Amino acid sequence: MSVFGHLSLQERPALLRFCGYTATEAEADIVVFGAPFDSSSSFRPGSRFAPAEMRRDSWGLESWSPELKRDLEDHKVHDAGDLELPFGSTEEALRLVRQSCSAITKAGKTPVMIGGEHTLSLGAVEALLEYYPDVHLLHFDAHTDLRTDYLGVRNSHASVIRRIYELLGDKRIHSLGIRSGLAEEFAFAEEKLDFHPFDLSGIEDAVKKIGTAPLYISLDLDVLDPSVFSGTGTAEPGGVTYKEMAAALYRLEALNIVGCDIMELAPSLDPSGASTAVAVKLLREMILLL
Repeated sequence: MSVFGHLSLQERPALLRFCGYTATEAEADIVVFGAPFDSSSSFRPGSRFAPAEMRRDSWGLESWSPELKRDLEDHKVHDAGDLELPFGSTEEALRLVRQSCSAITKAGKTPVMIGGEHTLSLGAVEALLEYYPDVHLLHFDAHTDLRTDYLGVRNSHASVIRRIYELLGDKRIHSLGIRSGLAEEFAFAEEKLDFHPFDLSGIEDAVKKIGTAPLYISLDLDVLDPSVFSGTGTAEPGGVTYKEMAAALYRLEALNIVGCDIMELAPSLDPSGASTAVAVKLLREMILLL
């Protein structure tokens, strides 16, 4: 049994592991785990199935990145499997994510979470704050996620960035690609965050402001345009292309990245499989940046 996930590397057949993630948990520098949970999804659920679909799809993608000139098999990456998260209890799911990220970080490794709904990023940030009190959040998304609550519920994918702001405070959240939200959310973001809405052109400015601070990256995949990425619960027209998203990630290589996640793929909403393929390739590039 793995310390960080449900089943150890040796206990799972190859096709139930990510292609190229060959390290054991003891030798790994990076630990990837799935967080299959979508109980607070406000429109179309299905992101709980993303980790499993991404694992299967990864075997159709080369482990070598021509852009980065690196191969996953040359790096110490461990797939810890999926957390067993209780459907219907967001608070317990957050606790389990927090516990897992804390264990991975305490062991001197970098946690990478695959969601699942965006709410779970709160648990990861809470864990990293124990070890990096000055951590910043780089947030790619179509939505502000800054509501004080959604239908009376405080822990929701519509309010996750508001909860993280309450932990980090002013100007330590750098939000890019935002193009949807309430008027008051946009006003709050303009005042309290490092806010770069509508596209990713603010990435250079965000990188300068982050500097050498510890950084957690949260990539909500609905930042991509639905023409590129339709398999998500709350698709929002006006988003970025795959190439624009990848180029923004490449700008982060010199930063002090202490954890990251990739969230909100709902595979069944794109039966073509194109959205899953996009998610898997972005995950590969993100991992190789670490």
